[in-house]
Formats: sequence, C-alpha cells, structure tokens
Amino acid sequence: MSSSYLPATTESIALALEAKDPSEAISILYRVLDDPSSSPEALRMKEQAITNLSDLLRQENRGEDLCSLLTQLRPFFSLIPKAKTAKIVRVVIDSVAKIPGTSDLQIALCKEMVQWTRAEKRTFLRQRVEARLAALLMESKEYSEALSLLSGLVKEVRRLDDKLLLVDIDLLESKLHFSLRNLPKSKAALTAARTAANAIYVPPGQQGAIDLQSGILHAEEKDYKTAYSYFFEAFESFNALEDPKAVFSLKYMLLCKIMVNQADDVGGIISSKAGLQYVGPDLDAMKAVADAHSKRSLKLFEVALRDYKAQLEEDPIVHRHLSSLYDTLMEQNLCRLIEPFSRVEISHIAELIELPIDHVERKLSQMILDKKFAGTLDQGAGCLVIFDDPKTDAIYPATLETISNVGKVVDSLYVRSAKIMA
Repeated sequence: MSSSYLPATTESIALALEAKDPSEAISILYRVLDDPSSSPEALRMKEQAITNLSDLLRQENRGEDLCSLLTQLRPFFSLIPKAKTAKIVRVVIDSVAKIPGTSDLQIALCKEMVQWTRAEKRTFLRQRVEARLAALLMESKEYSEALSLLSGLVKEVRRLDDKLLLVDIDLLESKLHFSLRNLPKSKAALTAARTAANAIYVPPGQQGAIDLQSGILHAEEKDYKTAYSYFFEAFESFNALEDPKAVFSLKYMLLCKIMVNQADDVGGIISSKAGLQYVGPDLDAMKAVADAHSKRSLKLFEVALRDYKAQLEEDPIVHRHLSSLYDTLMEQNLCRLIEPFSRVEISHIAELIELPIDHVERKLSQMILDKKFAGTLDQGAGCLVIFDDPKTDAIYPATLETISNVGKVVDSLYVRSAKIMA
C-alpha cells in the first residue's frame, strides 16, 4: 500500500472531480483506492472511485491501465459481495470495449479473468465473462475456438437453468453458426433463444437483438416481407433505447424494400420522423441503391457500390443480397437489349449497357448455360447469335391426352362387362 493514500471519503471523490487535468484526477482516484480502510462507507466510496476511474481511463484511451486496474483490485474484491464484484468487472470490461482497436486486449483480459474466476470459484461471473469472450472471438473470426467455448458453456448454463444468460448464449450461437453458413443450426439456436426468452422478462435491447437475428435469417431464405417486420420490431426496440444498432435495423429494412421491388418506398422511410434521426452514410448508400434499382441502371448501381464501399460491400449481409440483386438487374437489362436482334456484336451490347466487354461476355455465356435465352457466342466474330424460341408441337400432348382418355373408357367398359357377366 502506498503511504500517500487519500481517505476513501466523499471529499476525496469531490477533489478528483474538481481536478482540472484528467491525469491529476486519475492519480487522486488511484490514491483513494490505496486506502487500507475496509469500513462499509470506505468500501462504498471505493466503488464510486472505481466507476469514475474507469470512465477517465476510457476517455484517455488507456486500455492497458484498465486491464491492470482489474488485477490491482483483486484484494478489494474479497471484501465486497460477489454480485458487486461481477458488476465492477463488467463495467471495466465494457470501458475497455469502448476504446477503439482493443479487440486483442479485450480477449486477453477476458481469458485472464476466466482463469481468476475459476481459481476463486466464482461461477456466476465466469459464465458471463466466457460468454463475452466467445462474442469477442467470433468478432475476431476465431470461429472454432468460440464454438468449443460455447458448447461447454451452454450445457453448464442449461443445467443451472439461468434463462437470461441462456438467451444470450443461444443468440450468440445462432450468430456464430450463421457466420459459418450453417443455417439449420443457426435457426435451431435462435428457436432455443426465443423459447428461453418466452419464459422470462427480456430487456428491450436483448429482444431487439433476437428480432434482428430473426430478420437476418428470414432475409437469407428470401422471405423479405417477414424479414422486414422483424427488422421493424428490432428498430423500434433499439430506437427507444437510442442504441447505435438502430441504424443497422433501419438499413436492413430498406434493403428488404429494395429486394421486393418496392424501392420507391425507401425515400418515404428515410424522410419519416424516425428515419431523419439516422440520416448518414448508411442510409445514403441504401438511397443510392434504391435510385439505381428504380431506374434499372447498372451504371448507377456500380457507382453506388464504389462510392459507399464501406456501407455496402463491407457489410456481409447487405453485400450478399445486393450481389443477387445486381445479377438479376443485369440479366433483365441484357434480355431487354438483345430482344430486337438475331445477331449482334458483343461490343455493341457492352456499349449500350455501359459495362466492360469481358464482363458482358461472361454474363451472356452464363445466361445461355442457365437457359435464360436460346443462343450461342461466336467468339471468332465477337458476336452473339440469338435463336428463336423453339415452339413446342401441340400434337404430342394432345395425343397423350387422347390415349389416356381411351384408356379410361376401356377400363370403364371392362368394369361394366364384368358386372353383366356376374
């Protein structure tokens, strides 16, 4: 213990608040924590000092100091109830999470805290820190490690019947399987999360997260109308809490409108009272895509993808659906352009659609193989030859139908003759 400690009193906390320099306030709060007194009042003041110190260290982006603070506080944790210890640990870990670029530091901190909680037999806290660690590993794309951690944790929590934590873990497992493109397991985990959530009161933020994941899974199955309703529910939950996730829910709502050919509704949603609060690059990106879709312009679509790369291509959910939309839009445009021709140069089509020749040629060959139209590519002449759609001869289906009807008449006559003979 430092000899220059300050007594853990309201005066010492006030002294830290009045400090002009953050580093001076941090120094005062550290000295308050060095107070050897363990009276109830002193412990309460130290808790306040820890909260203030965490905020200051976060504002100063001192992630390493926040990690060492948890190590320094371990003797103090033995003096206070386990529930308060869990709260302080979560506050400090949350503070580290708010500092940008600290993913590796958070993972190291969580692993260290898991070891300490195992040694101290603090099961309640360990389970929550492990759930947080699994979420961090998933964000870092360490899927196998996150999955092995979750599989053991799920069994343990189910045995204890901790419904609130079980909802978190099942939801996290659903996200993890979705990242691994295992949709059946992702849906099963989400169903388990909903079942657990139905048995207890779920905070609005957690309910919003469940609805958001439900919307993502429905959108993956091309059920965009149901997905839209889930995204809307998630948006309302996050919007009431002023949670930053609200903008993602709104963005996915707009995506669903575009995917069901209702791009004209996008402008109305953005200019609504709720939408105006979140105007920014994400909504501008969706507006640009909606405009390109309304005008059926591939050039505008590509401009939107280039100008809003971070919002569109780097968001895996939006990127997957827009890739499908881009392909559909390109096919529709190509079919419309080649319709008047029986033979046309590929360079001419590329000029009309304002795309590179190799890109157009590759897409046309794919469409021919998929039987979107009948034709062939004459690569020597650089031309596309379009065949007339072969007309099916109606005589064959008519003959088959006649034979079938004759068969029925013969069967009927056979039954009648059998009755007469009897």
